[in-house]
Amino acid sequence: MLVGRPVPNFKTQAYHKGEIVDINLEDYRGKWVVLCFYPGDFTFVWPTELTQIAVGYDTLQSLNVEVLAVSVDSVFSHKVWDETELSKMVEGGIPYPMLSDQGGKIGELFGVYDEEGGVDIRGRFIIDPEGIVQAAEILTPPVGRNPEELLRQIKAYQHHQKTGEVIPSGWQEGGATLKPATELAGRVWEVWKPKK
Repeated sequence: MLVGRPVPNFKTQAYHKGEIVDINLEDYRGKWVVLCFYPGDFTFVWPTELTQIAVGYDTLQSLNVEVLAVSVDSVFSHKVWDETELSKMVEGGIPYPMLSDQGGKIGELFGVYDEEGGVDIRGRFIIDPEGIVQAAEILTPPVGRNPEELLRQIKAYQHHQKTGEVIPSGWQEGGATLKPATELAGRVWEVWKPKK
């Protein structure tokens, strides 16, 4: 399991804003990274997720977050898909790199490559600026992830790193947090209650 451990580095090519570029994950050190694996271009759920993240990309950038989308498709497939479909869903197309993982080597590093299907399954990893994997979420193909929950989690991890406070379930920015202390063990009920 990668959570809580250093992220494995990789290098590959990506399609980004009309160009084919080289990507080295190590170059993103110092920033938060959201690494999103998906089964393939021209699928049904992923264009909804990819474009929804694109709509909120400015907000993520303001939080020092970079997004990298990854599938086993070639950079040329990413280009055609962006030009023929995705740019019709979000003006200007996808603003962040779409990485090629042909052969599934990157997916294998993160435990999301389905060798039998020959695709990366739907997996999302939040990596902090020091290169530590803080969160992983893996879903089967039929259900898309919620970008609002992604944003909430990033803000929660950033708050924790700044303050050392831990973040209760359902926390929203500005909400109550918990200060870890021996005297709090067994007494969380005194300071926090679940909401209906």
